[in-house]
Amino acid sequence: MSVALAPAGARRRVLAYLELTKPRISLLVMVTAVPALLLAAGGFPGPLRFWGTLIGTVLAAGSAASFNHYVDRDIDALMRRTRMRPLPAGVLPPRDALVVGFTLATLAWGVLSACANLLAAAIAMASIVYYAVVYSVWLKRRTPQNIVIGGGAGASAPLIAWAAVTGRIELPAVLLAAIVFLWTPPHFWALALYRREDYLRANLPMLPVTHGEAETRRQILLYSLVLVPVTLAVAPLGGAGPTYWVPVTVMGGVFIFFAFSLWRSAEIPHAVRLFRYSILYLLLVFTFMAADATVRTLHRSAL
Repeated sequence: MSVALAPAGARRRVLAYLELTKPRISLLVMVTAVPALLLAAGGFPGPLRFWGTLIGTVLAAGSAASFNHYVDRDIDALMRRTRMRPLPAGVLPPRDALVVGFTLATLAWGVLSACANLLAAAIAMASIVYYAVVYSVWLKRRTPQNIVIGGGAGASAPLIAWAAVTGRIELPAVLLAAIVFLWTPPHFWALALYRREDYLRANLPMLPVTHGEAETRRQILLYSLVLVPVTLAVAPLGGAGPTYWVPVTVMGGVFIFFAFSLWRSAEIPHAVRLFRYSILYLLLVFTFMAADATVRTLHRSAL
C-alpha cells in the first residue's frame, strides 16, 4: 500500500522514529531481562555485562518492532488503533522503518557480542527474525494461533540475559521465558475482544474473529490458570524468596479473578480491565523477581 507522506515538523518526525521501536514494549522487554541477569550471576554481574546486555536487548526489541511496522503498514492503515502509526499516517516512508530495523539489529549484535557473548547475540538475532518474519509475515495473517506461537519472540529477553552471564540456556531461564510466553495470549486476546471490529476490518484471523468471543474468553481463562502456577514455580526452581512469591501469589489471584470474571461475562469493561492489569502484572512479576534477587544478594554480602 502506498501512502503519501504527510507534512510533519522535525519534532513529529523524531517522535515517529522513536515510535517505530515501540518504546513501551521495549521497556517491558528490558524489565524481563533484569532478574535473569541477577539470578544467572547469583548477584550483580559486572556493569559492562549488565548494562551492555540490557542495551543490546532493547536494541534488538526496537529492531524487531521497526520491521513489524514495515510489514504491518497495510493492515495498520485499516485499524482504528494503529492507523496513526508513522507509516500508515504518512509521517515516514516505509524504507525508513527498514533502515531503522537493520541499523538497530547491527548495533544489537555489536553490543551483545562485545559486552556479553556470541550466544546472547545469536539469540537476539533469532528473536528479531522470528518476530519480523515468522510472526509478522507468516503467522499473524494465517492462523488464529498467531499470538500463541508469536509469543516466543517476546519471551527471548530472559534467554538472552541468562546466556549473556553463563554462556548457556538453563532451566530457570526457560521458566522465565515461559512466563512471558504464557502471559502473551491472555494479554492480546483481551485486547482483541474489545478491538474485534479492527481485526475483522483488517481481515486478521484473531481468535475472537475466527472462533468467537466465548471461546476466546475460555482460552484466556485456561492460559491464566497455567500462567500463575508457572510464575510461582520460580520460587522452588529458580530460588526466589518471599519478597517475590508473596506479592506474586496475590497478584496471580487477581489475574485469575479478572480472567474468571471475563469468562463469565462478555462485557467489554472486563476485557479492558484484564488487558490493562496484565501489563502491570507482568511488569511487577519481574520487578519483584529482581527485587528478591537483590535482597538475597545484599543479605549474603552482609553475612
